[in-house]
Amino acid sequence: MRTCFAVTPPGVEAITARELAALGVTPGATEPGGVSFEATARGLYAANLELRTANRITVRLAEFPARAFYELERKAKRVPWESVVTPGMPVRFRVTSRKSKLYHLGGIEERLLNCVNGQQSTVNGKSPDDEHDDDEPAPASAEQLFIVRVFRDVLTISADSSGALLHRRGYRLAAAKAPLRETLAAAMLLGAGYVASAPLLDPFCGAGTIPIEAALLARRIAPGLRRRFAFEHWPSFDPDAWRGVKAEAEARVLPRVPAPIAGSDRDAGAIEAACANAARAGVQANIVFQRTALSNIEPSAGPGFLITNPPFGARVGERRELRDLFARLGQLARRRCPGWTVAILSAHAEHARATGLPLEPVWSSTTGGLRVRLVTGRVPAL
Repeated sequence: MRTCFAVTPPGVEAITARELAALGVTPGATEPGGVSFEATARGLYAANLELRTANRITVRLAEFPARAFYELERKAKRVPWESVVTPGMPVRFRVTSRKSKLYHLGGIEERLLNCVNGQQSTVNGKSPDDEHDDDEPAPASAEQLFIVRVFRDVLTISADSSGALLHRRGYRLAAAKAPLRETLAAAMLLGAGYVASAPLLDPFCGAGTIPIEAALLARRIAPGLRRRFAFEHWPSFDPDAWRGVKAEAEARVLPRVPAPIAGSDRDAGAIEAACANAARAGVQANIVFQRTALSNIEPSAGPGFLITNPPFGARVGERRELRDLFARLGQLARRRCPGWTVAILSAHAEHARATGLPLEPVWSSTTGGLRVRLVTGRVPAL
């Protein structure tokens, strides 16, 4: 069993915990930014392959107290680096330190790097030039990231098992204005209680992320089926277990979606990007994308789900001008979507209120440096 941690967007940890439980993995403690869990190799592989709302999965290699560099070096030499690092593999460290005597991040990184190279003398140790965050570029092939946390003089060393962040499904090469990350789109769907047997409509679809994630969910397509992971390069990697996990995931895939999925936007470039992304995701035939104004939308026979990410007013448009847009969205829902479930990602409470719909917050997170909330509610029946 491995001690693992699913790193999540802030605020959606409970949704990720439910995803883990659905995989047959018992979620452990939840803290801001993630969920801990114990897993076998198969469970670790399945979490990377199947979780729709996690950013990365880490595996704890060691945890020990250290108040001086000599103590750090002595204990770090016992860390089983060889379980995740092969000879010649480049490595990098991401170090944070709080309320600890070891506070020099570069010094901690240097000592740990020496310990890795001490056990694997042919390892080409590398460290990043700057501190990476959730928008970090995709890592070089077979580059191993170690995440090191020092808190109250206790070091926790974890190996990243994912590689490129898990929101990188491999399909979104074309982007519209203010793109929505795939993990947050999935969290919107799961937070709204989306079920594949009901139609879905996104009237501000942009590059199509919400409809595409809905189609993947409706067809039971694992989000990681089209990408590779860091754990595939580990010396401890079990290829037979991995083939079994992938085969089970592929066997669950449905040939089509059970109900209509539609996305619309008034921007022609956004619709072009959405169609290209859907084609790369293998779900273009399952989604109807249309360039049209909000007032011209004709929803499928419902009740269904209206799930959308309208402009926030920070990068696209202005906050005051957007109140009318949200009011029109509320009017559309009341006139044409009675009995539907509405879920809106909103950065400003006044915009959600402008819809005139009975919306309640489900979770809050950040995107593009803005604090956003998912608010949901049921449109009153006529």
